[in-house]
Amino acid sequence: MKQMRKLALIALCLTMAMAFLACQRRGGETESAGGGEKLKIYFIPKDSVNPYFYAIDVGFKEAIAELGEENFEYIYTGPATAGPTDQIEYIEAAVQNKAFAVFVSANHDSALNRTFDDARAAGVNVFIMNQDIPGSEDHRDAAIMPASFANVGPLLIELMGQQIDYSGDFAILSATTDAPDQNAWIDGIKQALAADSKYANMNLVTVVYGDDQPEKSTTEMEALLTKYPDLKGVIAPTAAGIPACAKVLQTRRLTGQVKLTGLGLPSTMQEFVKDGTCESFALWNPPYEGYLAVYLVDAIANKGYKPVPGSSFEAGKLGTITIESNGQILTLKDLMVYDASNIDEYAPLF
Repeated sequence: MKQMRKLALIALCLTMAMAFLACQRRGGETESAGGGEKLKIYFIPKDSVNPYFYAIDVGFKEAIAELGEENFEYIYTGPATAGPTDQIEYIEAAVQNKAFAVFVSANHDSALNRTFDDARAAGVNVFIMNQDIPGSEDHRDAAIMPASFANVGPLLIELMGQQIDYSGDFAILSATTDAPDQNAWIDGIKQALAADSKYANMNLVTVVYGDDQPEKSTTEMEALLTKYPDLKGVIAPTAAGIPACAKVLQTRRLTGQVKLTGLGLPSTMQEFVKDGTCESFALWNPPYEGYLAVYLVDAIANKGYKPVPGSSFEAGKLGTITIESNGQILTLKDLMVYDASNIDEYAPLF
């Protein structure tokens, strides 16, 4: 009996020693989140080939550098294609890796709902990045928006109108058929087209989809020019599509004959603005989105902040940010227009 008690005591001591060492190892990794492990943040873009999302990635890294790289583990990962369910395995991997938060630029309004629900049930904060998921807002904690999407469609149709003298056929080259952000912008274009008499002589002939792939966008642009020989302009609200469209116009020597506008990155559009292929296009500041995301995570993990409508948090150089009544977080209110007057200033940045 004495021998059994001795063995039990030794086993208990070993267990306590191992637990102590484990706690020492965990506590020694970082001082963040109350001395616990590093905050794991995942950014899962629509696809891994669109350069737009690299710009958002820049903002994540900038904020992490400000708040201390030792406090975060940041993972940027996503599918090669932008299918409705292609992101599921990446979200599930983040949950398995005990992520604190995932930021997802969703490829569908509702296809990820069950995956989001499972992630939240496991304690992961789920945020939509660069858009929202209309009709499925209850399945996320909040949505980080680059700007108010209500302003995108009207601005793009106005830029197109200015370039084609508010008259003639034009087309839209979008990303994927299911992309919530793209569809919201296209709806905005159509609504403005129908509501404002200024656009009465402009005719939207078709909407085509390049699937956020440069190669397919190029093919679709070539097909547009063949099918509609009188086409006067193209709106491409996709950072992967607009430079592909511009390259087609440049190669075909159609600069000035077929106008081009949309949403793009100054870095990929600089060449085409400077040679006149694209007079002007719009965007916001993508790095701000990633930057804001990190400060949001820090506020939640370290300051007891709860991301509910009407509440506010501090986001470094972006100042005080307040969550809108619909659970959206705006990085900017208005879009920026890029043209020959400012393209050289912004192209080195993103």
